[in-house]
Amino acid sequence: MTEPAFSMGIEEEYLLVDLESYALAEAPEGLMKACVAKLENQVSPEFLQCQIEIGTKVCADIGAAREDLKRLRNTVAEEAARFNLAPIAASCHPLADWKNQHHTDKDRYNSLQRDLGGVARRMLICGCHVHVGLDDDSLRADLMRQMAYFLPHLLALSTSSPFWQGQDTQMASYRISVFDNLPRTGLPPQFHNWQDFQRSVDVLVRLGVIEDSSKIWWDLRPSARFPTLETRIMDVSPRMEDTLALAALNQSLLRMLWRLRVKNQRWRIYEGFLIAENRWRAQRYGVTEGLIDFGRGEIVPFKELIDELLVLVEEDAGTLKCQQEVDHLRRIVANGTSATRQRKVLAAAKAEGQSHEDQMRAVVAHLVEEFHADL
Repeated sequence: MTEPAFSMGIEEEYLLVDLESYALAEAPEGLMKACVAKLENQVSPEFLQCQIEIGTKVCADIGAAREDLKRLRNTVAEEAARFNLAPIAASCHPLADWKNQHHTDKDRYNSLQRDLGGVARRMLICGCHVHVGLDDDSLRADLMRQMAYFLPHLLALSTSSPFWQGQDTQMASYRISVFDNLPRTGLPPQFHNWQDFQRSVDVLVRLGVIEDSSKIWWDLRPSARFPTLETRIMDVSPRMEDTLALAALNQSLLRMLWRLRVKNQRWRIYEGFLIAENRWRAQRYGVTEGLIDFGRGEIVPFKELIDELLVLVEEDAGTLKCQQEVDHLRRIVANGTSATRQRKVLAAAKAEGQSHEDQMRAVVAHLVEEFHADL
């Protein structure tokens, strides 16, 4: 069997904040025009007017992804600064109230507002999506079923949304709680083959419920536009190097599963009920608590899990030339995710006797700094 290219693409959603108040700010028309002039179709408005979305080109390897993602982040930051704004790459704004936000006036977003009603209004969240190129539909269906096991690991490593409307939710990823209110979200169903997937999608398309599979928002899905598997479970990461590490892990895991398939082997398929329990643990704790190892029948600390995971994909990371990026995941586990860092900033501001609002603004200022740290 010819080895797939395992090319990749990364999509990120950012929130725009005012550099004086650190409150959310709507994207000025001039900002979007300037970004489009430099980035063309690699940048676009998102559902809410305070959001902006970027997407890399199809990248052959992680080196190309780094170069393009850095260019995109740099351009958005530079153009936003001209309007006294800054992007933050966190999945929830620590202080903002969703009731004060307005959706972007585009046909797709107007349709979403009509279809989803009040649920859509709460979507003040941002995510990161990683596409990995697999140009065979039967392969996409087979690997999607196996890859689901690792989705909680990816969520835990990416968590960046502990705060919602000025309150600590005690979650590492509150974004997931908000997103799960939408239909057609969560873990992907365990389709046995591509035909089963396509038949299920066709039922909803024929009924006029959805136009195509782009209105299916599972944590992992076959892309409707590209010959890729698209991992959608992750929070967006303030630090670019964290994003690249997670993208490299996505790529390496899929190559590992393909490698097993070529040897007539496969990853064991576990019930969605069990994987959902790990998904909840990732959402609640990030990397501060372990996940369940179903083979061992015990909860395993995340430091041990990441060591085992990196051994599992060592050959694949080497082949894909992303070993350095994958190794970076150990630092995330050792130092904590963005959710951990945000809480530390809040605690320090509280210890200084700052008001609650100023404590939250300190967190936003920290997120602005982190966005620029790797640029």
